[in-house]
Amino acid sequence: MKRINEYKKLFSVEKELDLKELKSTYRGLVKQWHPDKFQADDAKKEEAELMSRKIIDGYHFLVSIAPETKIATLEEYKALTTESGILDFQHKGLLLEITFLDGTTYEYFGVPKTIYVKLINSPKQYRFAKRSIFNSYIYRKSKKTLQEA
Repeated sequence: MKRINEYKKLFSVEKELDLKELKSTYRGLVKQWHPDKFQADDAKKEEAELMSRKIIDGYHFLVSIAPETKIATLEEYKALTTESGILDFQHKGLLLEITFLDGTTYEYFGVPKTIYVKLINSPKQYRFAKRSIFNSYIYRKSKKTLQEA
């Protein structure tokens, strides 16, 4: 949740994410912080490079959790969460990362440790995740399917 709030603050998003407004804000921030605007010996050039990376990362992150993106990928997500099992999962802070059997990984934000512990201790982890995680938390697809060697 900290990451979401940090990026929302960077893009001045107060309510729901709107992709049109987000894109407009993104373009303005990129123009403002583009490293090419500064001379090589300017102290702000390094800051601009860091800020431009943060802006790009933030934009892609916010687009991935936007309602429009969720609607566009809902069928794929529903199919995955109803037909595929869980291969692996890990919890860091309030972030739960679940890798499905097809190799696709989703991040779930704001998942407390108590829910993670219940997931670990559940005799039927997939069923627990379907009931308590998949549609209860903000999520985004973080990694595409694993590439075959």
